[in-house]
Amino acid sequence: MASIDTASLLDWTYRLSNVGYIVAAVLFLAALSGLSKPETARRGNAFGIAGMAVAVVIAIFQALVTADTKPDTHFSPLITLILIAVAIGIGGVIGITRARSVAMTGMPQLIALFNGLVGLGAIFIGFNSYIFAEDVAPDALKFHFGEVYIGVFIGAVTFTGSIVAGLKLSEKIKGSPLLLPGRNALNIAILVVTLVLLAVFIATGTEGGTIAWACMVAVTALGLFLGWHLVIAIGGGDMPVVVSIMNSYSGWAAAFTGLMLGNPLLIITGALVGSSGAYLSYIMCEAMNRSFANVILGGFGSEATSASAVEGSHTEVNHEDTAEILRNADKILIAPGYGMAVAQAQYAVADLVRNLRADGKEVVFGIHPVAGRLPGHMNVLLAEAKVPYDIVLELDEVNDDFADVDVTLVIGANDTVNPMAEQPGSPIAGMPVLKVWESERVIVLKRSMGSGYSGVQNPLFFNENTDMLIGDAKASIDSLNRILADSKVNA
Repeated sequence: MASIDTASLLDWTYRLSNVGYIVAAVLFLAALSGLSKPETARRGNAFGIAGMAVAVVIAIFQALVTADTKPDTHFSPLITLILIAVAIGIGGVIGITRARSVAMTGMPQLIALFNGLVGLGAIFIGFNSYIFAEDVAPDALKFHFGEVYIGVFIGAVTFTGSIVAGLKLSEKIKGSPLLLPGRNALNIAILVVTLVLLAVFIATGTEGGTIAWACMVAVTALGLFLGWHLVIAIGGGDMPVVVSIMNSYSGWAAAFTGLMLGNPLLIITGALVGSSGAYLSYIMCEAMNRSFANVILGGFGSEATSASAVEGSHTEVNHEDTAEILRNADKILIAPGYGMAVAQAQYAVADLVRNLRADGKEVVFGIHPVAGRLPGHMNVLLAEAKVPYDIVLELDEVNDDFADVDVTLVIGANDTVNPMAEQPGSPIAGMPVLKVWESERVIVLKRSMGSGYSGVQNPLFFNENTDMLIGDAKASIDSLNRILADSKVNA
């Protein structure tokens, strides 16, 4: 009778868990839908939090019931609950502390780190699933070993690839590519060896002997090396795309983890992350007129930057001159970039926009799809500063109208406004850019005359209709706001 009760309990647990997983999956889909627009992003984020809360509760419930019904192979419910609470507590404290301390400029690096942790988790779960494979039905064992092997490989690639991408974005290591001799042949050789070892592992895994364990260790080492080698060979200008690709990899690693654990929700969410990350990478590649293969096989910065050297002299303006130019303009476009994020100038820029619009000026923003470090980076900063959504326009909405713009303010942008993209043979040839040079006057706010993240010099800075306002972007915008305010008082 006890066995019947246990079976019934497990059956009801399975049914209830599936209902909870369906609810969580629907919430995750609603989250993705909400996050597609700035106006609904907050609601989408709330849906995502709710979905994750449901998923965690269901997972804990399953773990406790399993611990109670299988006392010979699992911890007791009390010990299980304590271990879960400790894990959630440690992870929660680290996550909250990190999230509260990270600046928006460090968000892409944080995302890369989180992607890497997902990959590391897939490695540990893969080894654990192989060690405790006795719970798997005999007729599904070989398929399970394939899941374990592929999950560990993808996890290993994701882990080291994400860590290297994060280090490059944070400039802890050089952004320039490290190209090993015959690197493409080496990558192909690793994939071939990995497939051969997969066949060997599936054939020998049921015995759990030395050969099978050697395959597990080897595929982990190969995956870790391949992740490092793929990303270290890509130039810094492509790191945002690499982070997106690694985000996709982390999703597929999570999906295979779900297969290993028999968790439907993890499979669903992993597939959502994997497919959405892949599509985001596609969008970013389209924005730069690149392809996945072009990014992986050779990124920005792999060419000699001397080929893009620009001769000439630039002209500089001060804050008073810039304020006068803005006062005399009717239509003003602002093209923000990573420099605005670094200077945390979004609030000052929002104040400037309000001041200019109060004087009857038409002010809009032109946002490049990969301005900053990830798509939407600038949109988030501007939304944070309460800039109206309706004046924040995308590249294709403004690129044909620059001839009607009196003044373009380029704030910390470089590669996304570089006319070298229209010159065949340049390192960024074909990349869509904001054609700011077509406006009547261009003022560029930068700390220095240095090149952009791709290492390509920008001839825009030396154009006759371009002036440089050198200095910290926030300090410069604050000065402009004070000058414009004083001019109103004295008028």
